[in-house]
Amino acid sequence: MNKKSKIAVMGSNGFVGRNLSTRLSNDGYENIHNFHRGNINLLNADEVYSAISFYNIDVVFICSAVVGGIQTNINNPYKFLFENLVIQNNIIDACIKNKVKQVVFLGSSCIYPKDYKQPLKEEYLMKDDLEPSNYGYALAKICGLKMCEFANKEFDTQFISLMPCNLYGNDQDYDPIKSHVLGALVKRIVDAKHNGDKEVVVWGTGKPKREFLHITDCVDAMIWSIHNAEKCKEYDFINIGTGTDISIRRLAEKIKKYSGYIGEIKFDVNKPDGMKRKCLDITRINNIGWKHNIELDDGLLRTVKDYEKNKLS
Repeated sequence: MNKKSKIAVMGSNGFVGRNLSTRLSNDGYENIHNFHRGNINLLNADEVYSAISFYNIDVVFICSAVVGGIQTNINNPYKFLFENLVIQNNIIDACIKNKVKQVVFLGSSCIYPKDYKQPLKEEYLMKDDLEPSNYGYALAKICGLKMCEFANKEFDTQFISLMPCNLYGNDQDYDPIKSHVLGALVKRIVDAKHNGDKEVVVWGTGKPKREFLHITDCVDAMIWSIHNAEKCKEYDFINIGTGTDISIRRLAEKIKKYSGYIGEIKFDVNKPDGMKRKCLDITRINNIGWKHNIELDDGLLRTVKDYEKNKLS
C-alpha cells in the first residue's frame, strides 16, 4: 500500500471505520473510498462487487459489522450471525473476484472459548464452546477469519485477520443499548455527574475482567499490518491488544475518578456477567514488530473528555 493506492474502508461510518479513514487521510493517502450504509448496501453482493470493481480497489479494510452490547447480542442472535456473515462474505468474495490482493479483516476477541485458559492464545480457537451471550457474533467472526485463511491458501492473496480486544476511544458509540461496556459506563457515569444522580447501577457483579485497546492503537495496527503483510501472512490470524486486563468494578472506579463523579457505583448481580475473563496473548504481534502506545489510564481520561465535549456540544 502506497500513498496513491486505491483504498476502500468498508463501514466508514462506524467507530473503527471513522477513525481509520481519518488517520489514512491525515497520513496523506490520496485515494480513500468510504463505504457505509448511506452509499452502499453491504448485504447486497452485486452492489459490493460493483463498487470494488468500479473504483479498481487495491486495498480493502473490513470494518463493517453489526455490533452491540451484551443484551443486544442476547436478544438478536440470528441477526448478529446472519447479517455479519452476509456482509463479510460479500466483501471477501468481491475482493477475490476483483483480484484485490490486500485485505484487513477486523474480528473480535469473542471468537475464543468461554472461561478458557488465560491469556487467550491464537491456537485456542475452537478448542471449546463459545460464550452464549454473543454466540452469533463470535461464530460469524470465526467464519470471516477462516474465509481469509482459505483465500490466502487458494488464491495467493494477502488477507490479514486481526482479532482485537475491546475497543474504546474518541468518537465511539456511547448508546447504552448498542455500545460495549466501556462506552456505556462512560456515558452513564458522566451523565450521572451532570444530572446530580446519587448512584449508578452497573450490570453484573463487577468481577469479570476485560482488556481494552484504544482506537488509535487499533487503527495503527491495521495500517501497520498492511505494510508488514508478508510477516502477518505467516499466521492465520493475529491478536491485537495490550496484554493487560482490568475488572469491570475497577474500570468503573477509574471512570468515576476521571469524570469527577461523587456518587455511588452499585452492581446489579441479577444481570449477566458474560465471560469471567478475556485477555489476549499478544506475543505473536509483538514478536513481528507491533506494540500498543496508549495505556488505559491515559486513554480513559481522553475518552471521558471526549464524551463530555460531545455531550456539552
